[in-house]
Amino acid sequence: MSSKKQASALIVEKGVRILRRSVRGLRAGILASVCVALLCSCADGKSPEQTDKKSEKSISETTDKLKETAEYKKGYDLPIEDAARAEAVADCRAVMGQIRDIYEGTDKGSSENAEISDAAMLQMEEVIKAAGNPVITSEHYATLENYQQMEKFLEDSEQGKSGSILLYEISRDGSITRKKFLYDGTDMFLLASRATWSDEGGVTISYVSCTRVKGWQYTEKGWFCYELCVPEPPEVTEVVDGNCMLRVRPREEKCIELSRKCLLSLGYRGNNLLCSNWNEENMESLDYNGMYEYLYTMKNGSTFEPQNYPNGIPAEEFEGMIMNYLTVTAEQLREWAVFDEEHHTYVWMRLGCGNYSPTFFGTATPEVTGITENKDGTVTLTVDAVCDMGEYGDAAMTHELTVRFDGDGGFKYLGNKILESGLEQIPDYQYRVK
Repeated sequence: MSSKKQASALIVEKGVRILRRSVRGLRAGILASVCVALLCSCADGKSPEQTDKKSEKSISETTDKLKETAEYKKGYDLPIEDAARAEAVADCRAVMGQIRDIYEGTDKGSSENAEISDAAMLQMEEVIKAAGNPVITSEHYATLENYQQMEKFLEDSEQGKSGSILLYEISRDGSITRKKFLYDGTDMFLLASRATWSDEGGVTISYVSCTRVKGWQYTEKGWFCYELCVPEPPEVTEVVDGNCMLRVRPREEKCIELSRKCLLSLGYRGNNLLCSNWNEENMESLDYNGMYEYLYTMKNGSTFEPQNYPNGIPAEEFEGMIMNYLTVTAEQLREWAVFDEEHHTYVWMRLGCGNYSPTFFGTATPEVTGITENKDGTVTLTVDAVCDMGEYGDAAMTHELTVRFDGDGGFKYLGNKILESGLEQIPDYQYRVK
């Protein structure tokens, strides 16, 4: 990534995300007329064994044609036969029709970019999953419904068995993405199409595209990790990341609950509470000035508004917030954090070129994968830093976060331990304010 060419590190990071989403969509795809054959299944009256053999033959014929094209080697913008394109478009329009009433009946907010609620996305998910296809929302820690079909497809593919699977993804704006994966025993392809709502309430097909999957794996933890073929230098001047991840096997509900409660607002960008080693006897190295805004969001459920604090964050507010989540004193904070004694405030600085270099790891999401109740009443959470950008697999690192829950639903962070060689796998932390 050529972040030095950007005026702001935040703009760089946003650009990478937008470009990556574009690649995952506009250059995602697969297949051809085999889609029709696979959907027909046993409708021709043949036995399951005969149908399977027919489907495998169709898959092979289709991928053989793709491999003969000039675009096969580069792997993206592959040709799509008319029948497969028409089917993808028809499916998208049909699904949008099924969820139209939910979309029209939900509050979309007052911003220019309409957003629907988690509840509305879940309603849409219930409608779509009735057809038996895997479906997932864009909600954090979302569960893949009908995941058994996706898991069987991946396990069969690991055994070299040809097959296909249809997946629907519901976005925050109410749009849907239809993804059909096809495996021929050697290569995997993806046919992707996206349907959005127009300002007039109509349905617009944003794209239909076909891409070869460069590499993939289904991990023991239940993640489908795959890399799409993307443009590479010298065709493009900056590296495009084609790595994608899908949580297939559901997490335990308690793990999801604690991930949202204790981790989601923090993440791994702009603070080091989750990506450094510390405990109650060794808390000097924590970036208190950096973590404040994330704890603010966790406590208040709203975004920190820095314009309200042009001269820094008042000591009483800052110390109260930090002490609500960590076992530190006001005296320790004034020693370890960047404190302005003259104005009696703590310094806050927005992330930018001078104090943050965008990294793939910064986009990782913390996910609780294990819960241990200790004899002293504390709880240790085993956490994976899941990053769907870069080549991290299903965990950029794993760490153990120890917390103590209060009777009133609150909690305090007591320590964090990076396991094995995790610190060697991630970038060095940059303090927000020096």
